Amino acid sequence: AALQESLDSRLFGQHLVSRVIVRAVRGFLNNSHAKKPLALSLHGWTGTGKNFVSKIIAESIYKRGLKSKYVHQFVATLHFPHAHSISLYKDQLQSWIRGNVSICPRSIFIFDEMDKMHAGLIDSIKPFLDYYELLDGVSYRQAIFIFLSNAGAEKITEVALDFWRNGRTREDIQLTDIQNALSVSVFNNKNSGFWHSTLIDRNLIDYFVPFLPLEYKHVKMCVRVEVESRGYTVDEDILARVADEMTYFPREERIYSDKGCKTVDAKLDYYYD
Repeated sequence: AALQESLDSRLFGQHLVSRVIVRAVRGFLNNSHAKKPLALSLHGWTGTGKNFVSKIIAESIYKRGLKSKYVHQFVATLHFPHAHSISLYKDQLQSWIRGNVSICPRSIFIFDEMDKMHAGLIDSIKPFLDYYELLDGVSYRQAIFIFLSNAGAEKITEVALDFWRNGRTREDIQLTDIQNALSVSVFNNKNSGFWHSTLIDRNLIDYFVPFLPLEYKHVKMCVRVEVESRGYTVDEDILARVADEMTYFPREERIYSDKGCKTVDAKLDYYYD
């Protein structure tokens, strides 16, 4: 219930995300006989809510959310920066996951910047995501793996634009309109950590979750929530000014914010100091 409430009140313009995440996480947590860990891959442009949703998932399971000692975040450019060290990273990654799941079966692993991860590295965790009951005496079936990536964002935007140009609302978009094309796009993207990955090839990712590009009205919603969270009185003029300062694409139609809600926080500092 808390997960549903948080997504409804704090995530804007992402009807597919809310629907998929709640069903997937709730179903997994309620299943005492899961055959494998839950693996979610979140895709979309920067600022559309991928990190935000992973934070909400963590908070819905652990009181301290991302600060919990059972939630583990990996950032590709920070933890796996050097291409020549892939073998070392593979060993470290397996060791980290094995050690943490041994301590807590309900561990959460979040991999950010999958589009900047060296190809082949993520395949080292394939055994942990597969349908094994035990590996060296440890069960990984209660763990949750979340991957965040900008890869596939072009394909998501392509679908959204097609709907818009055909006079259909974004809420008409169904997961089936995007998911297969998204997984193929990510699998064949050489700039993705999932490039020709066995995780996709063996169908070990349970859901590819598309984050649609945000429109002007969604940016204003983000600004409103941020203003309220700071305890300020909502000024409609400031909401409009902050939203107007964003840049939008495609160049002619100017429908979608190219940074989503990413810079809202910084822009508000200019108006409220």
